[in-house]
Amino acid sequence: MTTFQLFLLIVAGGVFYFFFKQLFSGSYPKRGVDFEAKLPNEQIGGVNRPDKIFSTPESRPTRMEELLHMADDAVKQGDMLEARKAIQSALIIDADNIEALRRNGYLQIEFENFNEARESYEKILSLDANDDLAEDSLANVLHKLGDDENAVIHHQKAIALDPKYAPHYFNYANTLYDMGKKEEALENYTKAYELDSSLSEAKKMMNELEGEK
Repeated sequence: MTTFQLFLLIVAGGVFYFFFKQLFSGSYPKRGVDFEAKLPNEQIGGVNRPDKIFSTPESRPTRMEELLHMADDAVKQGDMLEARKAIQSALIIDADNIEALRRNGYLQIEFENFNEARESYEKILSLDANDDLAEDSLANVLHKLGDDENAVIHHQKAIALDPKYAPHYFNYANTLYDMGKKEEALENYTKAYELDSSLSEAKKMMNELEGEK
């Protein structure tokens, strides 16, 4: 073997050595390997395909949520009939939905359907005996129906469930005032105002009752 042939052999050996070293090192670009987003919302499509993302699409509101929202919007606009239609549809979907029942009670009062309102609040309490708002609303409805004895019971239950909620005392005071129990009414108007000084009507009634002494 000549010196030149020996040189070529050494060069060829070196080339093969570096080729196989690179091959098995795994540092060469690979085809067929997917890009994986490092963050949940990282785009994998580039600026030309912003729709290609891994982020979970925002969940759409349920039909129940849509109907409750429709009812609330209708009430704000003063369209009680449209609000009632939305709530009736909601109750067809789920007759035990507390938020739908609560809105139904309110709307029935607006239409002066006091027995239907009572049924809604009683249904809420059958599902959640600790719902102080339902207790208070039921008390108001019973008062409108002339059942003051039970109205007082439910007012007291509402206060017991949340003794720091001023409207409970205010509503109880209104019932007591209509019953002619003005001393007790004054006590509850005073308590309501102590808890929430924004209740100007409570202050007004306090002044009226104190002026009668």
